[in-house]
Amino acid sequence: MTGGHLQIVVCAAGPAADVTQLISVAQTHSWTTAVTATPSSVDFIDAPAIERLTGAAVRSSYHASPGNRRSLPATDALIIAPATYNSINKIALGLADNYAMTSVAELIGRQVPTVIVPFVNAALAARLPFRRAVAGLRDEGIRILLGPKDGWEPHPPGSGQNQQRAFPWKMAFETAARLAHPDRSATSDHG
Repeated sequence: MTGGHLQIVVCAAGPAADVTQLISVAQTHSWTTAVTATPSSVDFIDAPAIERLTGAAVRSSYHASPGNRRSLPATDALIIAPATYNSINKIALGLADNYAMTSVAELIGRQVPTVIVPFVNAALAARLPFRRAVAGLRDEGIRILLGPKDGWEPHPPGSGQNQQRAFPWKMAFETAARLAHPDRSATSDHG
């Protein structure tokens, strides 16, 4: 499959430490990647390892480091994963209180195919604000991997560490690739 550029936004949840799995899957399919981190997620990730893999600085603030572009690159797909309860509610409300949320708002406004993979416990997912946020984002055309048909459910409170290992990085990429290139399979070159 002809690749594209995948913008990844990580939020402050356990699976953020494993975002290199998503980067590797995308690169296997000839996609370039860049990672933006919410301010709280910076402590969850290994930014130098991500930068070595992507060849791009991990952005978490409006201030660009020397030699890095300030604007968003042309983007074929956006994946927000792991997406926290807080971030999903912010995205649905259009709140742009940090660089990552501003980037998300702009890319969604540009109609970039977007996939969100929540990492929330069942108590938070049961809250009406969260359910409204998910419904509103879906109404806006955003693909949220959540529920029985996706095989990705909220985990019981206190069990996030166990659920982290099962985070659906590959499914997130395949879904984004299909949205970005609906006429091609995400894995046509690689089986």
